[in-house]
Amino acid sequence: MKSLLKKYPVVAEIPVNWGEMDAFQHVNNSVYFRYFESARILYFESVGWLEIMEEMSIGPILGSTSCRFLVPLTYPDTVFVGAKITEMHEKRFSMEYLLVSKQKSATVAEGTGMVICFNYQKNQTTQIPEVIRSAVEKIENRVFERAAR
Repeated sequence: MKSLLKKYPVVAEIPVNWGEMDAFQHVNNSVYFRYFESARILYFESVGWLEIMEEMSIGPILGSTSCRFLVPLTYPDTVFVGAKITEMHEKRFSMEYLLVSKQKSATVAEGTGMVICFNYQKNQTTQIPEVIRSAVEKIENRVFERAAR
């Protein structure tokens, strides 16, 4: 499992709960997005974004998300959700997620998300703060182009 997640700087470990299964006896598809959300929030915590939100009212807001379901999950299990940022622009960035089942020792889903930097006081998009950009580049161990798209 570690080899599957080695390209993801942040990995959340999440137990699969019995109540997450649906009438088809597998984890409901909507739950996968909560797993992605947990990894995304852990990523934001690791780069200090929650403190920036507190100080500047500037934070992330989800613009879009998708999931490619590969293998059904069932209870009992534990999943590991890797999160990484693959692109960063002036006001937004792209994330990728990998969902790995401990029980199956395999990838069960892949996801993406587009996150927008948002000024909650002014109710508008804004540039990604330099302190966040630097923290992301450090955790990803790479420098992102400063494309304005």
